[in-house]
Amino acid sequence: MVGERYEVEVGPVAHGGHCVARHEGRVLFVRHALPGERVVAQVTDGTAASRFLRADAVEVLEPAKERVSPPCPYAGPGLCGGCDWQHATPGAQRKLKAAVLTEQLRKLAGLTPQEAGWDGSVEPAPGDKVPAGQVPAWRTRVQYAVDGATGRAGLRRHRSHEVVPVERCLIAAPGVQELGVEQREWPQIASVEAISATGSSDRAVVLVPTPGGRLPIVELDRPVSVQRIDDHGGVHRVHGRNFVRERAAGRTWRVSDGGFWQIHPAAADTLVGAVLDGLAPRAGENALDLYCGVGLFAGALADRMGEVAASRSDSNKGGGERRAGAVLGIESGKQAVADARHNLADLIEEKRVRIEAGQVEKLLPRTGITETDLIVLDPPRSGAGRETVAHLASLSPRAIAYVACDPAALSRDLAFFAAAGYRPVSLRAFDLFPMTHHFECVAILEPASGE
Repeated sequence: MVGERYEVEVGPVAHGGHCVARHEGRVLFVRHALPGERVVAQVTDGTAASRFLRADAVEVLEPAKERVSPPCPYAGPGLCGGCDWQHATPGAQRKLKAAVLTEQLRKLAGLTPQEAGWDGSVEPAPGDKVPAGQVPAWRTRVQYAVDGATGRAGLRRHRSHEVVPVERCLIAAPGVQELGVEQREWPQIASVEAISATGSSDRAVVLVPTPGGRLPIVELDRPVSVQRIDDHGGVHRVHGRNFVRERAAGRTWRVSDGGFWQIHPAAADTLVGAVLDGLAPRAGENALDLYCGVGLFAGALADRMGEVAASRSDSNKGGGERRAGAVLGIESGKQAVADARHNLADLIEEKRVRIEAGQVEKLLPRTGITETDLIVLDPPRSGAGRETVAHLASLSPRAIAYVACDPAALSRDLAFFAAAGYRPVSLRAFDLFPMTHHFECVAILEPASGE
């Protein structure tokens, strides 16, 4: 079955970076195709007993008008699996993502775009509007795999452990490209993560040695901190800092040990802006920031509520100071908690922010909190889940901001929120991962009884 070729008409886009086609009644998920095309699809995964097959479009017989030649020589069937949509114009890519979100909302949440408060568009990030045939260099963190035979850094094939060595990743940010990871050999190294901070000159590489492997002497094309991950997942500083400094939302953020930070340079400010605009914090309100990472949303909320309190106090003329409100952040990663407490030390000292370590679903019920005004949640790709959603709704917030990196998980959780009495009043989608099938959403929910 694998390797067989079928001539097929390509149907709609599906979640995951492929389109749906059919051959003799069997579904094929076809990469490197676009809706409406006629292609020759070569099976890459599946057997005669499989419910569906995976395939690559290895020949395009009737191209869509949105098709372009992929700018990257490593984008195509059997090559790098990182970019899903280099063969589509930037505008077409955003339309494909909008179609995926529309379908997931309908299938999993029972919502139309209008019912979700969404205008149907996926917004490009600032600076990412480039002509067809060009690629925005946006990715500030690139995880390279190393070919054990050659020691060359590269990227994996789609759904494979096989490494495709590359001379240059076109979507890598300039600061990553300047490190020259692809131009040197990495003996006894399994993977190299290259990090280029936004708003500072910090650069880092995080190395994973092969079992029993020794670290090479790292001499890259510009100053860089080096960290190593051991066999148990622990991160150790080799030289330089064990953190990079990111700049967003009017603050500098320490992110240690290769920890999580948005990989598009405009992502943090874009998402913070959408959350604050949607929640419209008021003086004296209390908020929860769940899955808070290094404290981005907690800090932005506390800063905004402090500004609101100050402006209300100024306009009150003798009416007394207004309380700025407080934010509780909850995060399970120990190093992220330490970073958040460092990043927000001034707000913690003023008792406007508190950061607690633990899993949201376990720790939040133990806090004794029975109500709150605002909630921000940015859960992992799997979503928050039915029980967590029910608990959040029981706190009776006036508004919830849900930041989602997966449209399916978002849609499932919106259905859970609907059962708990909350509905989306606005939804925005952002193309923060150009050339790939990924995108981010920010949904604002309010009690359904407020209609």
